[in-house]
Amino acid sequence: MKISVSKDAARWYREELHLQAGDALRFFVQYGGYSTLQKGFSLGIRQDTPALPAAKATVDDISFFIEQDDEWYFEGHDLSVTYSSGDEYPQFSYQKAG
Repeated sequence: MKISVSKDAARWYREELHLQAGDALRFFVQYGGYSTLQKGFSLGIRQDTPALPAAKATVDDISFFIEQDDEWYFEGHDLSVTYSSGDEYPQFSYQKAG
């Protein structure tokens, strides 16, 4: 699996979460919320240190990652994180890994 984060989305996370160069942000599975992949689960975010990353991307000196124990959630899909200026927050989309 792969993860991609647009520069605009990375900038939003940096500003909203007061991230510094070298920080890492984890996308993790949480119970509840809405997802097009897993009913009853959604993605959460938190500042964390990678232990066993299944996927990792670095944008503007910020690392974004998903741990191996959360890989089941994606069911063979890649995660793309973009910024929606209309909604003013990041959007998640999933593409079948190929």
